[in-house]
Amino acid sequence: MFTPVRSRIRTAALALSAITALALGATATTGAAATPAPAKQGPTSVAYVEVNNNSMLNVGKYTLANGGGNVFDVAVIFAANINYNTGTKAATLYFNENVQRVLDNAATQIRPLQQKGIKVVLSVLGNHQGAGFANFPSRQAASTYAKQLSDTVAKYGLDGIDFDDEYADYGNNGTGQPNASSFVYLVSALRANMPDKIISLYNIGPAASRLSYGGVDVSSKFDYAWNPYYGTWQVPAIALPKSKLSPAAVEIGGTSQSTAANLARRTVSEGYGVYLTYNLDGADRSADVSAFTRELYGSDAHYTP
Repeated sequence: MFTPVRSRIRTAALALSAITALALGATATTGAAATPAPAKQGPTSVAYVEVNNNSMLNVGKYTLANGGGNVFDVAVIFAANINYNTGTKAATLYFNENVQRVLDNAATQIRPLQQKGIKVVLSVLGNHQGAGFANFPSRQAASTYAKQLSDTVAKYGLDGIDFDDEYADYGNNGTGQPNASSFVYLVSALRANMPDKIISLYNIGPAASRLSYGGVDVSSKFDYAWNPYYGTWQVPAIALPKSKLSPAAVEIGGTSQSTAANLARRTVSEGYGVYLTYNLDGADRSADVSAFTRELYGSDAHYTP
C-alpha cells in the first residue's frame, strides 16, 4: 500500500487562530492588475509548497524555455488546519506561524504569483484534534466553518480552498465519527459563498468518499481533484471530467525523473487535464521539472533565482 509522504506536524504553540486574524484587518485586495506570462497549451500544473520550510515565491521561478509561459498554474499554500475548540465544541480554522506569515505578507508572498497569472489557494487539513470535514454535527456547524474559509479567501485575496482530509483523528476530544451529510453541507455552503473561486479535493480520507447526501451530489462543485499518492497513477473516484482530474502525482526531488516523465506522458496520452506536484523547495529543480514539462508542454523548464 502506498502512503502519502508529506510531513504534516502542526505545532499548536506556534499557531494562530484565523478568527483572530480576521478580526485584525480589512479585506485584502489583489493589488495591481495581473500581467500574466504568455499562454501555454497543455494540462494545468499544480505545486504544493510546504511553507513551514519553503517560500511560495518558488512557484513563480519556473517558466517554459519555449514561449516563456509559467510552468505552474496553481500554487497551494500548505497548510492551514481544521482544529477543535473544546470550549465551544466547534471546529475552527487555524494557522501556524508560517502560514500566518505568508497570509500577513500577501503583498510580497502571494500577489507576485497572481500578477504572473498563477492562482494561489489555501490547503486545509486535520490536526489530530477530532475535527474534520466529515464530522460536522449539523448543517449550521458546516456552514459556520465554510464562512471562516470564505472569509479568509476574501480577507487575503486568495483564489480558493483545497480540502485534505488527513490527520483529523476523528473521535478525539469527544468528537463524532464521519457522517454522510457533513462534507456535502460544507462544500455546498462554501460554493455558495464563493461561486467563482477554486475548490479542490486532495482525494483522500472519509470526506472524499462522502460526496452525496439527501439527493445532493457535490462532485460538480469542485474545480479539481487529484491523486494523493506521490509517484503513482490513480484516477480520483469523483464524477468530474478528465480536464479537472490529476491521476498523476509526483514529489519534486522525491519521485524519479523517469517516473515523473512517464506519468506526464500518460496524462497527455489519456487526455487528463491536471498534473499534481508536491514539495517545491528553493533549490534549482529545473532538471526535475523539465522531466515532466517536456512531456506536458514540449519544452524544458527554465529556473530564475
